[in-house]
Amino acid sequence: MRRTCLDMVHQLAKSDPRVVFVGSDLGAGTLDAMKSEMPDRFFMEGISEQNIIGMAAGLALEGFIPYVNTIATFITRRCFEQVAIDVCLHDLPVRLIGNGGGLVYAPLGPTHTAIEDISIMRSLPNMTVVAPADADEMRRFMAVTPGHPGPIYIRLAKGGDPVVSRDEDGFEIGKAIRLRDGDDVALLTTGVMAKRALDAADILAADGLAASVTNVHTVKPLDAAAVLDAAAGARLVVTLEENVASGGLGSAVTDVLVEQHAAVLPPIRRMALPDAFPENYGSQDGLLELYGLNPARIADAVRESLSRAAAE
Repeated sequence: MRRTCLDMVHQLAKSDPRVVFVGSDLGAGTLDAMKSEMPDRFFMEGISEQNIIGMAAGLALEGFIPYVNTIATFITRRCFEQVAIDVCLHDLPVRLIGNGGGLVYAPLGPTHTAIEDISIMRSLPNMTVVAPADADEMRRFMAVTPGHPGPIYIRLAKGGDPVVSRDEDGFEIGKAIRLRDGDDVALLTTGVMAKRALDAADILAADGLAASVTNVHTVKPLDAAAVLDAAAGARLVVTLEENVASGGLGSAVTDVLVEQHAAVLPPIRRMALPDAFPENYGSQDGLLELYGLNPARIADAVRESLSRAAAE
């Protein structure tokens, strides 16, 4: 997914002279082809993320569309004020590409695990927050980014994730995509959790439970109509995200259901990372399993929630 995203920056730059790339201390070889072909629109800045945001904002004010890329924790936590004041306040078309959203950098520990990046970026006025499910969806999404008027936070997974998105669904910022129909349970997911949600739906189907799966690739602005449609008639609504529950997809979905749902609310279960910095080092999949975000544990949580709701 990361390579696809960056390759798309190069492709967009070939057809749009406004596109520039700004990297922060990235590995050797990153976008070498673009660097060679258009050195005046390729910048590799040092480890100074606060400065890089001001630089990108300045480029945007001069009519460019900067795509800024570094590790997700650095581009969200370290330069939050600059993102808010330099970019969002002026509603500039800066694209912030965060490597390793969620637990991708689990081998490096809590300083590099972006457990709250969705929450941080979602809190900012004018910011759009997008987490594609796979490399194919990333390609379709990147193709529409030059025309978006304001800032975008782009959450990158590690790459090599199974492809679950479909070409025929296309991509529109702010429009969720139904990947699977089902009347019993509504699973709403974002990013690479889409594959895990589909696998959990397969497990539940073996028990006679029909679960719909909705890919909420754009967490902000949220597709309220898709959320309400998924929840309509469902016995349970479950949100799945590789982010802390506070301020993430689950919070966004709950806001919509509480504020706009005219009928009696279905039970809601938010499945997310715990409100704590990860203490374990290891792999992304290992930590997701530890926190109950693998398909089997998701299916178990759905069964438990349905049983509890039936008993009340």
